[in-house]
Amino acid sequence: MLDNITMPTTPRPDALVKWLLGVALLVFAMVVVGGITRLTESGLSITEWKPIAGTLPPLNEAAWVSEFEKYKQIPEYTEINGPAGMTLAQFKFIYFWEWVHRLLGRVIGLAFALPLAWFWIKRAIPAGYKPRLLALLALGGLQGTIGWWMVSSGLTARTDVSHYRLAVHLLTALFILGGLVWTALDLKALARNSASKPAKLTGFSLAVLAILFVQLLFGAWVAGLNAGYVSNSWPLMNDRFVPDGIDTTKGALYALVNDPFLTHFVHRWWAWIAVIALIMLARRTKAAGARPASIAIHSAFGVQILLGIATVLTGVNIVLAVSHQAVGALLVAATVWGAHVLGRDHGT
Repeated sequence: MLDNITMPTTPRPDALVKWLLGVALLVFAMVVVGGITRLTESGLSITEWKPIAGTLPPLNEAAWVSEFEKYKQIPEYTEINGPAGMTLAQFKFIYFWEWVHRLLGRVIGLAFALPLAWFWIKRAIPAGYKPRLLALLALGGLQGTIGWWMVSSGLTARTDVSHYRLAVHLLTALFILGGLVWTALDLKALARNSASKPAKLTGFSLAVLAILFVQLLFGAWVAGLNAGYVSNSWPLMNDRFVPDGIDTTKGALYALVNDPFLTHFVHRWWAWIAVIALIMLARRTKAAGARPASIAIHSAFGVQILLGIATVLTGVNIVLAVSHQAVGALLVAATVWGAHVLGRDHGT
């Protein structure tokens, strides 16, 4: 009797596509909320990592006071927010965003793990895809650990998190997003043609992704160093092409990855190298017969450039800055789409 109501035990790539794109949408939301958390300086408001017990926020005033007392022990409060007169109500605001960020991470974990187990039991996963899906699951778990590793860097000797660790956290999220999109596209092709093989990353696409990676890396460092605030003019930085204020006393390489003026400068001008690479990718994508992917790439980097300039000119307006990070995630998805198009012939 039960056999008559169970789901089919044959591969269902079309169902997996919908599931993976749904998870990708959640990861995109996670990136957006992460941007809000960073810009509102909320990331250090929860000073403990409790994967299960931390699911619920404080439920009464005594619990809120207890959490606030824990926050009062870290440098961000003792050196910045305490002297500024932070109230419990203000603490609740920053706590909310960090709690939402962590809660969304838990939701993503369940949204991936539970359907994966279901598809696995029902033998709905096509041959060859189980290792990749397990790798994505493992990356998701690792991302949670990276998130706490990042937060822990700001709980003792610093008033903020390490910009290196912030970059690892953000780039891992974007890598997971790209992996979800790429896998969904492979499965979509398989749903259309059972003989389809996974696409392969071409040398050209790898070069474009590497250029984009550099831009995203410097963007993460700009965020972590609050380097967006060092100049509110464009195209020049404080009336100079190369801004005053770059500190190279510890060496040029140290300045490249630690100086807010220099990281901002590189992020600002490397963007145009990325644009050239993305235009080339979009043109090849269109020539391969995938005009929608080409439009997506052009639209994403065009909007991203405009948002970047607007963010600078407004002195890092929070809405524009969050939008800049959000479109950055969409640009990653569009670039992966284009790279997948070029890799189809190599995967057949």
